[in-house]
Amino acid sequence: MRHFDLKAVTQQQVNDWIGHGTRALLIQALAVSRNTDVASVRASDSLGLITAEFDQHYQRRCGTRSHLYPQVRETLIALRQRGVKLAVVTNKEGRYTATVLGAHQLAPLLDSVVSGDTLATKKPDPAGIQSCLSRFGVSRDRALFVGDSSIDVATARNAGVAVWALPYGYNMGQPIEACAPDRVIADCSALLN
Repeated sequence: MRHFDLKAVTQQQVNDWIGHGTRALLIQALAVSRNTDVASVRASDSLGLITAEFDQHYQRRCGTRSHLYPQVRETLIALRQRGVKLAVVTNKEGRYTATVLGAHQLAPLLDSVVSGDTLATKKPDPAGIQSCLSRFGVSRDRALFVGDSSIDVATARNAGVAVWALPYGYNMGQPIEACAPDRVIADCSALLN
């Protein structure tokens, strides 16, 4: 925003916008900063230039301030040792997903990654989950989707799979219980039980 002499947005606003992908976050921030609506931002002649600058900045910073949730690495390792197929389905664009997974050395623990630009649709559309089920030959009743937002819960519901949720992710400022996952877990180690 500073680069283009636009009004800054707050960290809390950014936190509340997380979940629909970085482009949607940028568009929302521009709408608030310009005191306009999202449709006007999407139609704006400057969006391409601003997006290009944002992409460069975000790629440099991506993964540098994030931290793994408690017990994530240990749980993924244990699940892999048990032969569980593991996938990430995210709305974050592929180049950023790869950067974050690389920063935390998680890619080798995963069997599949479906990013926000991998398919024609993003969460809460069930296509990401459906593609993983198909790829692994797993039926819906043998799958579990674990997330930290109402978008994740809606995606799992749309795909017809069970969903457990972590209470400490970004959920647009709402408690995770409000979206009624099948179970709220304290941390990922609950997956081992």
